[in-house]
Amino acid sequence: MALSATAVPPLPSIAPRPFGRLMRHREASFWALQTLGWSGYFIAQYVSALVNPDRLPGELTAYMWVLVVAALTGFVLTSVLRYLFRRVRDHAPGAVVVTVLVLVYLAAFLWRLSINAAYAVFMNHHEMLANWAPLLTGAVIQSYLLLSWSALYFGIYYYESVQREREAALRARSLAQEAQVKMLRYQLNPHFLFNTLNAISTLILDHDNERANLAVTRLSAFLRHTLDQDPMKKVTLKQELEALDLYLGIEKLRFGARLRLQFDVDPAALGALVPSLLLQPLIENALKYAIAPSETGGTLNLGARVIGPRLLLYVADDGPGLAPGVRLGSGRGVGLRNTQERLAVLYGERARFAPQNTQPGLRIDIEFPAEHAS
Repeated sequence: MALSATAVPPLPSIAPRPFGRLMRHREASFWALQTLGWSGYFIAQYVSALVNPDRLPGELTAYMWVLVVAALTGFVLTSVLRYLFRRVRDHAPGAVVVTVLVLVYLAAFLWRLSINAAYAVFMNHHEMLANWAPLLTGAVIQSYLLLSWSALYFGIYYYESVQREREAALRARSLAQEAQVKMLRYQLNPHFLFNTLNAISTLILDHDNERANLAVTRLSAFLRHTLDQDPMKKVTLKQELEALDLYLGIEKLRFGARLRLQFDVDPAALGALVPSLLLQPLIENALKYAIAPSETGGTLNLGARVIGPRLLLYVADDGPGLAPGVRLGSGRGVGLRNTQERLAVLYGERARFAPQNTQPGLRIDIEFPAEHAS
């Protein structure tokens, strides 16, 4: 089953340009905004002291150093909050809210403590460290600014998430449409039609009109299903297997007893949703490289299982398998490469596409989150 070893190329990004630049320079953008924000906090507080000198608790120069400590401490604490928020932001909303409130208050307490310490060091207000009660209540007041910072952080994060989902949806639609064109190209190529029509012609010459009529009916049904199928639509595994039955019924005319089929499908998996026409390229690959070259034919296995929150599908044959050192790629592996690309766009890192030699044969495992129709 020799396939070319060209690697799957990265998919082009179709994100809007401003968002694309933000995504590419996310880290630099954060630190720039962080620096700008806390510099603005320092300037606002300093200007406020200049405008209202009667409210200044001491010498302006000393108070400026207090503001420096406040701005730097705020910068450091919010940077730490960002790191902690990353670890909880994808949890349940209730857990995120509670965790954020707790972390913000703790950060506000440390911030208030550092500011009071600065007052004691630079302005000799040692009474601000003498009692813990003002620290605890002052932390509540400081929490408002940190909550505003947190709201801005999560707002930007969820905005990016929405944009990423939009980009993924656009890429999925684009690739699915391209995938359908690719599948139609090799499903309806002259070789496929020639073999099918030749088998029908042979049946007619042998006066086996019943089987010839069945073959024409199945070919018509399969072509209609392929042409009418929405490339973005997910179907149940049961519907996918029904479409494959039409395709395999046609191939049975070519191979006869040389094609042996084995299905190991868990009934619980039949209601799971799969991308339409996902398995047909894998089966065609097995027929072309494992069954057709062998005089005795071979066995094609198809299985499906729901394991926890995951759906596992596999297609296996008992042919020669992949040659040593050969990986799936373009060329004669276009169907497999296409399937791998579709999975990568639809499910990202949540999908697994794993070909492996089974001595004899090749087995391809596909795994992604199990979804069910509502």
